[in-house]
Amino acid sequence: MAPRTGKNDETTAQRRGTRGSTGSATPGASLDPGRAGPTTIALANQKGGVAKTTSVASLGAALAEQGQRVLLVDLDPQACLTFSLGVDPDTVELSVHDVLTGSAEVGDVVLTCDEGIDLVPSAIDLAGAEAMLLPRPGREYVLRTALEGADTAYDVVILDCSPSLGVLTLNALTAADALIIPMPCEMLSHRGVGQLLDTVADVQKILNRDLEVWGILPTLFDGRSNHAREVLADVGQRYDLPVLDPPIPKTVRFAEAPAVGRSILSTARSSKGAQAYREVAASLLARL
Repeated sequence: MAPRTGKNDETTAQRRGTRGSTGSATPGASLDPGRAGPTTIALANQKGGVAKTTSVASLGAALAEQGQRVLLVDLDPQACLTFSLGVDPDTVELSVHDVLTGSAEVGDVVLTCDEGIDLVPSAIDLAGAEAMLLPRPGREYVLRTALEGADTAYDVVILDCSPSLGVLTLNALTAADALIIPMPCEMLSHRGVGQLLDTVADVQKILNRDLEVWGILPTLFDGRSNHAREVLADVGQRYDLPVLDPPIPKTVRFAEAPAVGRSILSTARSSKGAQAYREVAASLLARL
């Protein structure tokens, strides 16, 4: 199945549209004026290949299954999340790049995808956003300001960060209420986590005192491997952080899902990987 185009118009994706015939809330619907805004969660790890994008898509779908109104934001110029949700990044007319550079509001670029998820898509032009943001005063607050200006029709916003510790990731950490760190169960991944936590400490001191680290999400876990089990046992103690449970198993089902523009929760509903993300999402619900 080829990815559907991502043109931001009423024929290809209902901007702030309904979620189909399920009776779910429309993203632009009026809410109780006393309702708090959404919880914003960043998934970050500057190391590539850690199942970060897979985790964003899967947790988003799992939370939507449990009745949450979910907005995903693709902050990676490679636009892997956008592609994984069935949108062709090459045809996106408005993207997160336009939001960060001030030429569009968040609500102008939102696309409604399958599985009850809304998406702020990315495109390759986001690669130039860091250079455009560098000379701006308060450049780390651009995303936070943009999200605050959006409506509050969501329960949770999940940010898919780029594999770097640059301006885009700093924007995500400044905008987030919480951070989850996807980490494969292998020893070399420890180094990346330590570097990220150093950056997080600086963000908490200077940019976002309210940022909380909710924990490490073990990914690509092979329970048959002694090494993987040893890393899983060591990581929480090493960094004095919670380790989200259960670990996400390594399975080819994750690689198959993007081909049809859906998460593993749709393409392999009964698989161990899908069930693991459902359990992690359920554990997060109490904190939203």
